[in-house]
Amino acid sequence: MSAAEQRVGVGQETGSVVARLRERIRQLQAAPRRYLAVLRTGLDAVDALLPAGGLPLGQVVELCGEAASGRTSLALQAVASAHREARLCAWVDGPRELYPPAAAGLGVDLERLLIVRPQAPEQRIWAAVQLARSGAFTCVVLDLTRGVHSGGRPCRVALAEARKLADAAARGGGLLLLLTSPESPADGVVRLRTEARDGDGWSVEVVRSRQGGTGARAVLPWSTLYPALGLEGGGRLLDVAEDAEDGTEDFLREQAGALRNGLGILGQRPGRDAPLPPVRHGLDAAPPAH
Repeated sequence: MSAAEQRVGVGQETGSVVARLRERIRQLQAAPRRYLAVLRTGLDAVDALLPAGGLPLGQVVELCGEAASGRTSLALQAVASAHREARLCAWVDGPRELYPPAAAGLGVDLERLLIVRPQAPEQRIWAAVQLARSGAFTCVVLDLTRGVHSGGRPCRVALAEARKLADAAARGGGLLLLLTSPESPADGVVRLRTEARDGDGWSVEVVRSRQGGTGARAVLPWSTLYPALGLEGGGRLLDVAEDAEDGTEDFLREQAGALRNGLGILGQRPGRDAPLPPVRHGLDAAPPAH
């Protein structure tokens, strides 16, 4: 084969490759655009449960579980992950039970977290819709669980309210994370169920997902959620014998009006808790020497 024929063959092969690439580019441009932006929780085993490799942004994700099942801690892990990327987050604390120092212990930057505590339970969803729709927050957590200040009842989400939440997440482009109870689940695109195991760990299961992966479960030790507690050696969250005495001191908060009410004097309030000294005792006292 002559050199001219070789050049012709190479030119034809190159033209064929270019033609295939152009056709592939045309197909990609004609296909619907898919946004793969996610917020990772920082727990590889949990992120691997989801097809996108994390919690999808622009959608509503639900963390459903009983109290002390790792539900809130998992949400705090997601918030801490956003803060590590210098993003802002918001937390609608309906039950008014979020403890900021504990959140900071899990890596949450309190200066980048807006905590909203509505006065009435029905104001929770309205506040979450406004925050998510603003687009200023990468993650908005809406706590719909029961609480002391909500009368012990979980907040149920109506179908119209669920649509408002989904629309707000889509418009703002951030993650709207719902914390719910098993007796009153919401309508998230993805629902993860958290459970405390009988042993020394907890589990996360995908019970609902429009993107696939339903039924996937990860069983993790408590040390994945609370690395600062030093549970890697097999310790438990509560490791106290049944008959052991509690050696911790009682926590007492000093009242602001203690001195005003006389509590600084032997812990009693004269005239209320203890009888006043007799008036005659003061009159019979010897006059001071001059």
